Amino acid sequence: MKRFTAKIVDMIKQENLYASQGGPVILSQIENEYGNGDIESRYGPRAKPYVNWAAKMATSLDTGVPWVMCQQPDAPDPIINTCNGFYCDQFKQNSDKTPKMWTENWTGWFLSFGGAVPYRPVEDIAFAVARFFQRGGTFQNYYMYHGGTNFGRTSGGPFISTSYDYDAPLDEYGLIRQPKWGHLKDLHKAIKLCEAAMVATDPTITSPGSNIEVSVYKTGSVCAAFLANVGTQSDAAVTFNGNSYHLPPWSVSILPDCKNVAFSTAKINSMSTISKFVTQSTEADGSGASLSGWTWVNEPVGISSDNAFTKTGLMEQINTTADKSDYLWYSLSVNVKNDEPFLQDGSQTVLHVESLGHVLHAFINGKLSGSGKGNSGNSKVTIDVPVTLVPGENKIDLLSVTVGLQNYGAFFDLKGAGITGPVQLKGFKNGSTIDLSSKQWTYQVGLKGEELGLSDGSSSLWKSQSALPTNQPLIWYKASFDAPAGDTPLSLDFTGMGKGEAWVNGQSIGRFWPTNTASNGGCTDSCNYRGSYNSNKCLKNCGKPSQLLYHVPRSWLQSSGNVIVLFEEMGGNPTKLSFATRETSSICSRVSEAHPLPIDKWTSDDDARKKVGPTLSLECPRPDQVISSVKFASFGTPHGACGSFSHGRCTSSNALSHVKKACIGSKRCSVGVSIDVFGDPCIGVTKSLAVEASCS
Repeated sequence: MKRFTAKIVDMIKQENLYASQGGPVILSQIENEYGNGDIESRYGPRAKPYVNWAAKMATSLDTGVPWVMCQQPDAPDPIINTCNGFYCDQFKQNSDKTPKMWTENWTGWFLSFGGAVPYRPVEDIAFAVARFFQRGGTFQNYYMYHGGTNFGRTSGGPFISTSYDYDAPLDEYGLIRQPKWGHLKDLHKAIKLCEAAMVATDPTITSPGSNIEVSVYKTGSVCAAFLANVGTQSDAAVTFNGNSYHLPPWSVSILPDCKNVAFSTAKINSMSTISKFVTQSTEADGSGASLSGWTWVNEPVGISSDNAFTKTGLMEQINTTADKSDYLWYSLSVNVKNDEPFLQDGSQTVLHVESLGHVLHAFINGKLSGSGKGNSGNSKVTIDVPVTLVPGENKIDLLSVTVGLQNYGAFFDLKGAGITGPVQLKGFKNGSTIDLSSKQWTYQVGLKGEELGLSDGSSSLWKSQSALPTNQPLIWYKASFDAPAGDTPLSLDFTGMGKGEAWVNGQSIGRFWPTNTASNGGCTDSCNYRGSYNSNKCLKNCGKPSQLLYHVPRSWLQSSGNVIVLFEEMGGNPTKLSFATRETSSICSRVSEAHPLPIDKWTSDDDARKKVGPTLSLECPRPDQVISSVKFASFGTPHGACGSFSHGRCTSSNALSHVKKACIGSKRCSVGVSIDVFGDPCIGVTKSLAVEASCS
């Protein structure tokens, strides 16, 4: 560990990247969340000396910048302990001399194969960030700010999906996710407006009412304030500096001048977008979206490599494969004599196998007889497979499969995978059980197709016949395709496939597993952001495949002659594969008369502020687009959300015509949200403007 850390530090120094050398690197980190209670405590008396050693080792490397340990309450000086989590406003540093730092603000959560898709409302993230800085926070970092893809076999796990979108402000495909990106951008600008006061002094924190907290940063003539309502049910009114402020539940209002609200975490000025994946036509229409020329190679069942070896007993998978492959074959022959009682009495024999995980396929005499899988909560697999044995030699081939390796928790390196037993034949009429666990097993690391390099598509073994074999286990498939037209992000829809891995032009786009579906329960159409968030609070996609779409970077493609290779482990039909492109179908916004004015228009000049007022803004996501239609516009009391707006009891008659005039034909447009623009359809009621438009 010391050699590795010193090597990385030296590489950074060689490039003059540390801030102490004039570079951009301002922090270094050693260890990560070792101090979590369920980790450090399990290492007993050896844990604290290790923490001290790691800290001393790191600081001895003389980087000239501070070192941090995330989630390490006992971090020794001068190491800075930092917070990771959904909320860090209550975090206490390990020393009064160190800044309050938040190294991982979780913008969403990871997706597991077999799970629903988690998301986190931006109002809650903004609330968490504002609360952190309200209570003296110094530094905050998002995890993830840019989602991504676990290409190849890189996903941690087990059972972490290939997609690592994480509901991040910049999504897996590199596109802006609105309103999350825009609302957080406005939040950052509002906090920046408070910077002079915040860096000069600590906050004075008071609680003038139930669930109300007021923080004031004031020095000389500079003043900034944060007003929070941490209640989850009711609006609150608070008087501050002689003025009255309305605070929605679970919100923070930011006052850069201790007088005017520049930003409310609960009131979004940023527009929203609705994006969808559009399946590309597979007809010969010139779009180049079709897969053609399918060929295949059968993956042999059981042992086929010269590198196979025999050992007595069952071997743990990770140590055996050294993570060179997801796959490990366990193979055994069982000799059955003609006079064996279970051949005569008609009873059903059962093959019982227990595995540490993660997926298991049992083949009897070359035929798939049964499969089992674990899940993200329990990766262990137990299968009981009815088998029919024949006189003479019977071949038992067990294919054990990993789906990402354990990468977190105490002793995660000892977690293990693969078949540890027992492996038994049981269920005979006479009640006897034959234990095969300690027999001589033959092992093969990886697949024959992996050894032959089939993934790049260049092998001479690919064959084609009139009928493509489908819905059969252990088959490699290959096809060619031209790059779909356009430059919008591209994915492959794996409808029809079972489980395996896919390569495009020799590059792995990851593990696919569309047959692993989420349970039906736990999802809601909308998620109430008010109240503490957890990874199971806001879920979508229940009852559907956890991941159906797989990112294909356009930078990996040529205009024509691209090659896709699939290894199908369980059985599927590759001719059902299709390409889909990511398109924005609608842009929306909803802004009320009570919203703060746009942060870019914020000024300490009250008169100028009143002239601007709340404003609804729309902008097409692509530089070559203009607003081509306005699907909905209502000023009054509209209902619903983006994509499902409807008129309320109170609505202005000229809203649609006014918005069309202001927006159609422009890349971006802004409309003032006031009765001066639309008239007053319902006096005494706070009105909103809701708009849905499309770009082309």
